[in-house]
Amino acid sequence: MEIAFAPSARSTIGIEWELALVDADSGDLRQVAPTVLEAVRPPGAQSHPHVHAELLLNTIEVVSGVATTVREAGADLERTLDELREVIDPLRVELMCAGTHPFARYDYQRVTNKQRYATLIERTQWWGRQMVIYGVHVHVGIEDRRKVLPILRAMLSYFPHLQSLSASSPFWAGRDTGYASNRALLFQQLPTAGLPQVFDEWEQLEGYVRDMTHTGVIDHFNEIRWDIRPAPRLGTLEMRVFDGASNLTEVLALAALTHCLVEHFSTMLDEGHELPRMQPWFLHENKWRSARYGMDAIVILNSAGDEQLVTDSLEDLLRTLEPVAARLGCLEELDGVRTIIRKGASYQRQRRVARRHDGDLDAVVASLVAEMKAGRPL
Repeated sequence: MEIAFAPSARSTIGIEWELALVDADSGDLRQVAPTVLEAVRPPGAQSHPHVHAELLLNTIEVVSGVATTVREAGADLERTLDELREVIDPLRVELMCAGTHPFARYDYQRVTNKQRYATLIERTQWWGRQMVIYGVHVHVGIEDRRKVLPILRAMLSYFPHLQSLSASSPFWAGRDTGYASNRALLFQQLPTAGLPQVFDEWEQLEGYVRDMTHTGVIDHFNEIRWDIRPAPRLGTLEMRVFDGASNLTEVLALAALTHCLVEHFSTMLDEGHELPRMQPWFLHENKWRSARYGMDAIVILNSAGDEQLVTDSLEDLLRTLEPVAARLGCLEELDGVRTIIRKGASYQRQRRVARRHDGDLDAVVASLVAEMKAGRPL
């Protein structure tokens, strides 16, 4: 099975942001995505180009266009949020984002009426019904198919850094799970989800897809739900590791870090350098550590097994990437990573709010809604 990789301009960027629709009074999830999607649909169009349906009726996805800078992609998202607010305000609905809703019951949520979603739920049953989760996906254009898998392998070395920064799902169905990112471990229960298979050659990826299709595991390439995956139709590498971010500033910080890392590794390949690569058992351990401990994780840095506190490693990484960020025009957005380190990741801020309010998770939802409106961590 041949998988064509679409031509794509180098280091273009696109962002996808899954948002929860919550009741303005109770903070619980509202099943009103069809109403919202219909209301924002331009006259004569089948759908809004930047607002999409998702698995559940409590969710919409906001997407940017193909951009050359993170700031340009962010401006796209901001315009779409403004359009959405005109529609949802009269419905007494707010936008909220975190890896999970702090107290909503998964068994109360309804699935979007599409065959692919019905097939997913029929196959995955209890685990599929628990997917009341939200994420941010960042696409970065890669101009040469030969670069895709080496860059993917190198990005896995920084997987725990990205997951720790975005971790925003400490609560599940009204309880503190003890994890920074409960979403990370929930989502990997789906077939083909979780850390990617690591291949050396594109032909091995084609063989994998052929086998998965032949045995009925998938019908289409996009049913491979890895945390990092090629997107052949778009000509991009897609980072899907991130928990949902509560505000635009954090979305752009995560996007800038991704943008810079991909460009950094692409430049290393141009210069003939070998990219970092780690053993699968270290990758799996890093994913668990960052999901459990978030910004307090001691992460494995390299194939030699050297370790460092993730926040210290991030400071080293930011210094390395600053010249890349200057080239890409995202120095300000990349510096947002330092804001997350200083103010705490979303899971830390949510727990602080819960402690201040004697465990009241209504207050946590209110804080997430407030951050969405403010466009920055509070």
